[in-house]
Order: sequence, then structure tokens, then C-alpha cells
Amino acid sequence: MIGDLLVDRLSRAQLFLFGQMVFVSQVFGNRMNSEEDKRIADESLVNPVNTVDRRFATTLARGLCILRAYRAGDSGLTNLQLSQRTNLPRSTVSRLTFTLKKLGYLSHSRRHDVYRPGPALLALGNVAAASVSFVDQAESVLQGLANCARTLVVLAVRDEDKMLLIKTWQPEGVSSAWVEVGYRIAMAKSSSGQALLAAMSEEEFDFVEPLFQEELIGSGFSASTLRDHAYRQLLDDGFVTSPIDIHFARNVNAVSIPFRSIEFDEPISVTCGATLEGLTVERMNDEVGPLLRHAVVELERLTGQSSTLKKRG
Repeated sequence: MIGDLLVDRLSRAQLFLFGQMVFVSQVFGNRMNSEEDKRIADESLVNPVNTVDRRFATTLARGLCILRAYRAGDSGLTNLQLSQRTNLPRSTVSRLTFTLKKLGYLSHSRRHDVYRPGPALLALGNVAAASVSFVDQAESVLQGLANCARTLVVLAVRDEDKMLLIKTWQPEGVSSAWVEVGYRIAMAKSSSGQALLAAMSEEEFDFVEPLFQEELIGSGFSASTLRDHAYRQLLDDGFVTSPIDIHFARNVNAVSIPFRSIEFDEPISVTCGATLEGLTVERMNDEVGPLLRHAVVELERLTGQSSTLKKRG
């Protein structure tokens, strides 16, 4: 019963991420460089969405918040750390971790008093990962893209008001980068989020517009104008880059293209990113953007998907 509820409440992308966390402890070994970038990635993202829907199970949602707090680089988290990441009271976290441990979704190390993903959670994540078939098809294409572009390549999906990195490919022979699987980055202020926005139908846009708009307060942009800007980029160039005025990470450049998979309800983003030195604006527009466009077209061919923009409606 609890497994069925977990599948209902956790998105397929979140479960896929748990599967990836079994195998990936860090991508490239380094985290974001600046304190501001780290704050953006680490700020509390996991409180349950406020809802008045009587069907919404708040206690279950809080339990899932605990699971969503984990990242691939974590060696274990204490109740205090989980409380800080989720903004849930420590007493509530203590009850939730006790319950999740009893059910096998967390394991507990008495020596260090930390909790780690347990066997039941890892099994659930692996089942979800196995059901996302296009990732296997994308493996050779996106690894080849990473090698040719000499950038990190990521799959990013919307997770409430952030973009969640669920899969990465690094260039062979390169040993440093700036993010790891499980990080959540800005949505409205990243090319990943803007590519997602450009590919959404009117119905999908109406649902997420308030989330984008909240992030854009004081930026001079609206969700609607940002969507139009990204859509025009896709039509003219075939890829999306974020306006420099609202670029969320000062030390990183990135270029993105949306992709639709039958396994996900919304578009996802395929993104190439690197430091400013490794990915200049000129190289992003003249070399990496076209390489990314070619890779996504090939991925659409392999998976039998039509162009994402054709599905926008």
C-alpha cells in the first residue's frame, strides 16, 4: 500500500533520480563554485505545496519531502540536516525518519546517527529508471554530444518551482565540473527552464505561470515575455540561451532544447553547460548550440517522437 502511495505522490522523474543515486555519488567531483550558486541550489525546495484539495495527504507529502531532500553526493543526513533542508520541525522529521526506516525506505547508521536511502527506496527508484526507456536510447547520442561539445550534458525536469537534474553525461577524459545529479537549479532564470517554458502548451503554461512569475519578481521580465523570447529562439536558432540580465549562475553558460517523452507529462530539457571559460557566448551560439540541436533531432528520430514545437499546439 505504501509503495502504491509513493508512486502516486512522487513524480516519475523523482523516482528515476532515486535510481540514479544508486550508482552516482558525484558528477565531476566539484559542486557549484560560488556561495550564491550553492545557495540557489541548496535553498529549501522540498516543503509540500500548499493545497486546499481534500484529497491531498499532508502527512504523506511531508514524508516524501524527506526523501526528496537527498542528493547524490550525500553520505547520510542527520535529522537536523533534514530539518534544515526541508524547513520541517525537527520533531516532525524525527517521526518521519523513524517511520521511513521501519518501512525500509531509509537506513540508519547508529555510529554517525545519519539516515541514508534504504533498500525499498532504491528498488523503487530502479523500477522507475527501468521504465524510462528513452534514457537508454539517449545514452550513446548524449555521451557523444558531451565528447564533441566538451561540456556537461544534462537532462532536467521541472520539480515544482525548480529544474531537477536527473541524468548527466561528462566528456571523456575531463575530471571537473560544477553540478551533480540531484541538484535543483533555478527554473525561470536558466536556459533549461526557459526551454521547458517555450515548449509548453497553453494549458501547461497556465499551470506553471505563477511559479515562473514568482521567481521573476523584480527582474523586469514576465513569464509570458520570457516564454515568447525562448520560443522565438527555438524558431530562429533551434536552441535557447538565457538572457544575461537574469542568468542565475554567474560563472556558468548553458544552452538548452526541450524534448518530449511519453514517459513524462511535461517537456524536459536537454542542456549543455560549462564554465564561462569553457563555453563562451560565441562558442555556445556557433558550435555547441548546433551540436545540441543535431543531437536532439537524432534523439527524436531514435524514439519516434516528432519535434517538440509541433506538439506545443
